[in-house]
Amino acid sequence: MTRISSPFTATSTALDVVEGVDLTGRRAVVTGASSGIGVETARALVHAGADVTLAVRSTGAGERTAADIRGTSGRDDAVHVAALDLADLASVDAFVAAWEGPLHVLVNNAGVMDTPEGRTAQGFETQMGTNHLGHFALATGLHDALAAAGDARVVVVSSSGHAASPVVLDDLFFERRPYDPNLAYGQSKTANALFAVEASRRWADDGITANALMPGGIWTPLQRHWSEEQRAAALEQSRQAEESGAFTMKSTEQGAATSVFLATSPLVAGVGGRYFEDCQEAEVVEELQGIHGVLPHALDADDARALWDVSEELVAGARR
Repeated sequence: MTRISSPFTATSTALDVVEGVDLTGRRAVVTGASSGIGVETARALVHAGADVTLAVRSTGAGERTAADIRGTSGRDDAVHVAALDLADLASVDAFVAAWEGPLHVLVNNAGVMDTPEGRTAQGFETQMGTNHLGHFALATGLHDALAAAGDARVVVVSSSGHAASPVVLDDLFFERRPYDPNLAYGQSKTANALFAVEASRRWADDGITANALMPGGIWTPLQRHWSEEQRAAALEQSRQAEESGAFTMKSTEQGAATSVFLATSPLVAGVGGRYFEDCQEAEVVEELQGIHGVLPHALDADDARALWDVSEELVAGARR
């Protein structure tokens, strides 16, 4: 299988990626679109002609973002705001129930990182519950809308953090082992990538594809749970990486580029179940090169099937 490449690079922005792309008539949902790369993902889709719903926890923050995007795009009727709390399946179900008509692009962008030990409204460990199970419930709930589009794309924001842990199916919620925020984040990001693998397999006959991505190193509110010591260490690590040429920190506009590439580019039409970085398909490696590459456990088809089955059971059980 040939790895997919593109003319875009780590320095390309989301607006660079959609230059010349016409999304007129296409509808998109971007979760977590009131901060970080979600804002720039939504902005680029609107600029390209799409009708975009910002699915956000804080509708106030969402409305401020919507006003900004309307101002930069001049498309006052193309940006909508809807409440969505991925840590509460009741909120996910309400969003799904309110959706009408086809959905061409779903960007599973929202997430939390390195949170203190906690639980979602349904009792799931916070990071797995928010990053994976909330998005799983959202995407499966919107399946019929995605199928109605005929050629829908699901874009899943994963992370190089997936290297920290495979999905531990017999202890997803750290009930048998000490809680570790980094391991919890890592397995949730592996779960994101595995979702794309299995969604593409299960939904191929519906014309739905799903791909995962690593946006790059970006300073966003995602790091809000870090201590001062963690932040200082990360700043020093990024400084050394930039000096060595291993990677360069990105702006949010650059960080959103790969999400937008997967949502819009003809180069990935009909392509699913893969993992991308810097608008290129990542190389499968045994050890990450800095933050680059994808480990085999994040693309394992058997693990993807097993995780899907467990996720269905957990979500269904929580709704009873």
